[in-house]
Amino acid sequence: MNDKRQPPTLTDPTGRSHTLAGEVTVIGRAVENDIVVTSKRISREHAQITRQGWRVFVEDLGSTNGTFLNGERIFQPEQLRDGDQIKAGDVLFAFHDPDVTYQESVLPQLEVDVAAGVVRLDRQAVTLAPKEFALLAYLVERPGQVCSKDEIGTAVWPEYEDGSVYDYQIENLVRRIRAKLEPDPANPQLILTIRGRGYKLADFVER
Repeated sequence: MNDKRQPPTLTDPTGRSHTLAGEVTVIGRAVENDIVVTSKRISREHAQITRQGWRVFVEDLGSTNGTFLNGERIFQPEQLRDGDQIKAGDVLFAFHDPDVTYQESVLPQLEVDVAAGVVRLDRQAVTLAPKEFALLAYLVERPGQVCSKDEIGTAVWPEYEDGSVYDYQIENLVRRIRAKLEPDPANPQLILTIRGRGYKLADFVER
């Protein structure tokens, strides 16, 4: 079966669009590269974009000044999403995939590093209030487990020694987190309500 999808593109700072039609597209200063950038901060072979089916990855090729994805330096191949920003040396590219509907999943990509206190949504840092992070961390540390409101109340509000945390406090806290993390807070995909039992974190969340 022929793949009729439109190939993704990279748009450079001049507004020029580079079509990523091949399986591998190399970015660098050398003239034999697929995308040639004449900046002194670009290595001869700086980075490459690789297509694997509908997935597209960016990888640094051992460049001197690094390759950055959405502001963070990468050290291994990273999957790209429509709208991602790739910086090679001092040159910023915008990645665009016109056929995002071909992807198997449009689930939000949530990463939670409890030890470092870092939360990223689709590779963008998200700032949570202390109680919001405490609840999210509690769920992250219990993968696949449904946590009751009583358990959450005790864990997130340890200062309430008598356990007098009301349901509305927990519900409001969940609502605030969903407003920051969920693409559609009314139809949550990350923090799931298990009716009559409590809350559970979706299995696909990266820990």
